[in-house]
Amino acid sequence: LASAPVQEHAELAEIYVRRGLDPELARTVASQLMAHDALEAHARDELGISEVMTARPIQAAWASAAAFSVGAALPLLVVAWCPAHLLWWAVAGSALVFLALLGSLAARTGGAPVLVAAARVTFWGALAMALTAAIGAWFGVAA
Repeated sequence: LASAPVQEHAELAEIYVRRGLDPELARTVASQLMAHDALEAHARDELGISEVMTARPIQAAWASAAAFSVGAALPLLVVAWCPAHLLWWAVAGSALVFLALLGSLAARTGGAPVLVAAARVTFWGALAMALTAAIGAWFGVAA
């Protein structure tokens, strides 16, 4: 905006022409909006960033904390109810099942393909568990 205001004005006006305004009215609208708040006009109309679409870091942090807490609590419940001789397999297996379920839920909530998301989080979760177990065994600190 600072280094090429004429080109930015023309770009904004072209956006309004594509939306159905005649070229003269589009230039007028672009001029008035840029005079009022050029950065806001370009963020909203050129980049699609609006008040509704702004980041909410506190909300994201709480949602992430809740998701991690639920995700960690589920395998702990398995530990509380599982016989000791099945513990390793039950925790690993239930963690993968819970990863698949939570990945599916997250995908469905976000409008993403459910099976792809479930497969992705399950695969990467299994890989992370396998690497963790292998490193633990290598250092002699895992069964």
